[in-house]
Amino acid sequence: MLGDISMRFAAALLLTLTVGVAAYAQRPRTADPGATDASKAAPAPAPQSMAAKYEGGVFGHNNTLEGTLSFDDTNERLLFRNKKQKELFFIPYNAVVSAFADTQKRRPAAATVAQNIPYIGYPLGLIKTKVQYLTLQYNDPDTNVSGITSFRLANKQLLDSVVYALANKAGLQGRGEIYVRKTGSAKVKEVTMP
Repeated sequence: MLGDISMRFAAALLLTLTVGVAAYAQRPRTADPGATDASKAAPAPAPQSMAAKYEGGVFGHNNTLEGTLSFDDTNERLLFRNKKQKELFFIPYNAVVSAFADTQKRRPAAATVAQNIPYIGYPLGLIKTKVQYLTLQYNDPDTNVSGITSFRLANKQLLDSVVYALANKAGLQGRGEIYVRKTGSAKVKEVTMP
């Protein structure tokens, strides 16, 4: 009889502790987004121009292109030139709505081909590399053109510095890992009927 009571007591105690821990885990938490942005160290200064691969997204330029991405501060725009340094297109700083540093895992073309070759060792189809992309959303008020475009950059450090520099030049504000242009609160006009 005494063993039965102690087992019930132990089970009730264990249940109470479990419910207490679960309830504590569900408490509301406060988040301060400004603290994480301020504690983040600024990356190294971005170069004025860098090698980049255009991946698509600008109207009239459907193919991927290798070239140079440059900050044209005189004309306040981000400029893309092909390998022959011919200007192909630009995105004005004031047209950039958001900027994002994206890292994706991709399988190199050689690994894709090699996975079909009979080989007893390491499965070559599992080889992947990290690829860095500068992704921009833009809305040009002069031409009424908008879209999303991306540029492949060499490494993570370069990508971070370019995103940070572009955000500062375009007047974007950090929101977690992305930079966005805040819009003013829209005021609704009252319409009166005659």
